[in-house]
Amino acid sequence: MIVTVTPNPSLDRTFELDALVTGQVNRARSVHHDAGGKGINVSRALARHGVPTTAVLPAGGPVGDRLVAMLREVGVEAVGVPVAGETRTNVTLVDAAGVTTKVNAGGPALTADEVDALVDAVERLVALRPRAVVAAGSVPGGAAADLYPRLARIASEGGTPFVLDTSGQTLVDAVAAGGIALLKPNDDELAELVRARLRTVGDVVAAARQVQAAGVAELLVSLGAHGALLVTPDDHWWAGGPPVVPLSTVGAGDTALAGFLSVDPSTGPSADADDGHARRLRTAVAWGRAAVLCPGSAVPAPEDVHEDVVRVLHRPDPSLALEELR
Repeated sequence: MIVTVTPNPSLDRTFELDALVTGQVNRARSVHHDAGGKGINVSRALARHGVPTTAVLPAGGPVGDRLVAMLREVGVEAVGVPVAGETRTNVTLVDAAGVTTKVNAGGPALTADEVDALVDAVERLVALRPRAVVAAGSVPGGAAADLYPRLARIASEGGTPFVLDTSGQTLVDAVAAGGIALLKPNDDELAELVRARLRTVGDVVAAARQVQAAGVAELLVSLGAHGALLVTPDDHWWAGGPPVVPLSTVGAGDTALAGFLSVDPSTGPSADADDGHARRLRTAVAWGRAAVLCPGSAVPAPEDVHEDVVRVLHRPDPSLALEELR
């Protein structure tokens, strides 16, 4: 089982348009409703591929109740922690060219007791020895800066790898606290974290090494259309594939993380650690590529994923510009 924690979940409403014209009435070709939030997206993708997962989330009002029900309908065991404020609703607009515009609500503030209840729910699940605890997304108002460090400590004390995907000051604080087994930034988030411009493969690897020195074991760095880099304590790999025309990029990084976590590196055709890292990265990129071809924040089915088109390079040329990666 893989546990995900989404402190600021949402009901995602995606409107598909022929074209978005600001200041005018726009008519949608179709509308999709999905349970949203980065950790929830990870759980939904895992469940679609038959990987057991439990999603922990604060659930407030009718929207929160609906999210819990939607997750259970798609095979995700949902632990909704009751909160007073109503769970937020986000809106995504996607035009025919795949250009995505998001409008995210702030979400309800949590009381100290509600944050403690969220942490307690995770602690009970850690006692069941899950394969990983994934904390993802923004931290709502009222949640202290130490929420993710608290979860990292609980996971570590329970012998469970702690995986983090967040941004901004929340990311800075969590990295400073350490205890992260896997961090999944994109290249912009990594650049902001180390306060440097990342133009080449070597720049990304050097930045990852800097972050590892603060107490992060591995980094899975998303490069958008240019694939992803996996940096372990002693090595690194890149994976990518032919260009695709996206329908929507919402949740693609979350699906890629789910793909990475879906692979148990200790099993398969080879128990070699390097082979396991390459397999996990290949799967991550294949799932992410499949996700951008799905409407809204829908997650791909197994038949949508094509690992055979993904190329993996061990220790790519450090002088390669990121935009040259194909």
